[in-house]
Amino acid sequence: MNLIWRAGEDEMNFKWFGPIALLAALVIGDQIRINRPAHKYRLMVEVETPEGRKSASGVMAVHPDRSYTRRGQTRTLGDAVLVDLGQGKNLVALLAHVDNNLVLDDMNYVALRAYAAAAGKRVPFSEMSRLTGTVPVKGALIPVFVSFTDPATPGTARLVPPDNAEAVLGKGYRLQGISTEVVPNGYWPLDFGGVLGEPVTRGIQAKLPWLSGAGDSAATALRAAGLPGVEAIGAQEAFTRK
Repeated sequence: MNLIWRAGEDEMNFKWFGPIALLAALVIGDQIRINRPAHKYRLMVEVETPEGRKSASGVMAVHPDRSYTRRGQTRTLGDAVLVDLGQGKNLVALLAHVDNNLVLDDMNYVALRAYAAAAGKRVPFSEMSRLTGTVPVKGALIPVFVSFTDPATPGTARLVPPDNAEAVLGKGYRLQGISTEVVPNGYWPLDFGGVLGEPVTRGIQAKLPWLSGAGDSAATALRAAGLPGVEAIGAQEAFTRK
């Protein structure tokens, strides 16, 4: 009798296995759909220095709102790009632009607009992940640049004009160029590098240690650089977004 009962119980459990597995697959698939970026791009900064050319880059991930909130907000994840220029100097490309005041959302469209400018025609947002090649980032697409006299002290930030880096960094320092390229999206959440796709670049908090602390150090840095509209944004997001 017990054997018959157990066999019936096993059959009942097996009956539910299929629907539960299907539901789990649907949930996982939906999370991948929601969280997978629309595209990723690498932002590269090159600077001429008295010691030669220095460069650094960072990968950003652009995420449209595919959730059920209907807010329709696109967001970019990544870190500001810090170029170590040697001689205790640095140049940081923030995740921000200035249009009368500081603007954070324009980072969502840096690659899109740079490719469109290079092609001389509109590039659909949905086609971005398929593009290849490196294109220049020019004019209003160039993010805000700052430099820290002491990277450990946010109040030492100074605004660096892209067309006159010498005014802040000294003789022989010049922005050689800034460019972008679309990189493989990968398979969220397994985009660890290589064939799995380019991971978002992290590390700015190790270079600017005050970003990990409490308080408004990020806002202090932006104010020290004389940037407008600091109070209206999340200042931390000019340096890192997760």
